[in-house]
Amino acid sequence: MATRFAEVKQAPPIEVFAVSKAFTDSTHEKKVNLSVGAYRTDEGKPWVLPVVRKVEKLLAEDDSLTHEYFPILGLEAFSVAASKILLGASHPAFSEGRVTSVQTLSGTGGLRVAADFLHGVLKYDTVYYSSPTWGNHRLIFDLAGFTNLRTYRYWDAGKRGLNLDGMLEDLNNAPENSVVILHACAHNPTGVDCTQDQWKQIADVCEQKKLFPLFDSAYQGFASGDLDADAWSVRYFADRGFELMGTQSFSKNFGLYNERIGNLVLLLKDSSVITPVRSQLTLLVRGSYSNPPCHGARIVTKVLTDPALFEEWKECIRTMSSRIKEMRKGLRERLEKLGTPGTWDHITAQIGMFSFTGMSAEQAKHLADKYHIFLLSSGRINMCGITTGNIDYVTEAIHDAVSNITKA
Repeated sequence: MATRFAEVKQAPPIEVFAVSKAFTDSTHEKKVNLSVGAYRTDEGKPWVLPVVRKVEKLLAEDDSLTHEYFPILGLEAFSVAASKILLGASHPAFSEGRVTSVQTLSGTGGLRVAADFLHGVLKYDTVYYSSPTWGNHRLIFDLAGFTNLRTYRYWDAGKRGLNLDGMLEDLNNAPENSVVILHACAHNPTGVDCTQDQWKQIADVCEQKKLFPLFDSAYQGFASGDLDADAWSVRYFADRGFELMGTQSFSKNFGLYNERIGNLVLLLKDSSVITPVRSQLTLLVRGSYSNPPCHGARIVTKVLTDPALFEEWKECIRTMSSRIKEMRKGLRERLEKLGTPGTWDHITAQIGMFSFTGMSAEQAKHLADKYHIFLLSSGRINMCGITTGNIDYVTEAIHDAVSNITKA
């Protein structure tokens, strides 16, 4: 009997993982991985935050902790603490009972629960995401059942910056009651963020067109080193009176990548709807992964609710963001010193982990083939992959690729 699976088609590879595998497989002594979205020290190594190590030891010594199931919606103390760093602890919505939140499987899981709720419960069918955006946004909303998946312009390749006019025009042409995914800070993949004045213009259009904002906050504190500055956009929309959702990931800013610790925040206008909303979220989670894991949630909760540990953590994120800024500065200076064709001020104007360099797929391939420097075909690089030990090698390779490989 023929297999029932004969009609299954080969799915395309997920580029970031394919590129990372190519890096792992390479035996070149100077190989560099500029693709994967994870922090690396100046030695090119993963970093367990010292404050995380400290809390893990405290948890290991706490005999009162068990491995019993968490509630379906997760650890409430975690969700409340996480929500407060996003919206600001003094926001009146907390005292008014208009905020609720759900522990999720990192930012990806938060986005999926949000998409399932928006489509399955609120019956939204149209979602807008930036062009370009994080590769998972479209897939998540597609699998959640959204049938109208549209983009708004964001990246201006000519000036290597924000295409604000195109973004506003596309959002202004969006049908009412569309969902719009907005990057709270450190836009992935471009590293280009909106100014406060630009956020105000975006909010004006969202208000006029009755668009529902969904903020993806994967880099709070990690981007600028300042938790409040990185949450400005979300708090501005909240202060304007929007109902909104926000997804939080603690992979980057806590270095808890494989703990899958995230949060979904809902800010509503009427506290009376919180109970039915939570009941529907409970069904969605129950039918998906039933309840979330505990370890990462306990770590983050301890840090966010202990003043001394909280200050230690803020110093950790300043360390990470500062190293990235130094690498941006060093890369730009070296490219300009070599006279690499084009302008490179966008390297330091961008923020966060990623830089949209402006290099083409052909140039990226050249870097991989000749120098064993691995990056995405879009030209996006992870600045954390650059170190004081390889920055000259990377700069000279980029100079060669840009100077000698013509864009298609």
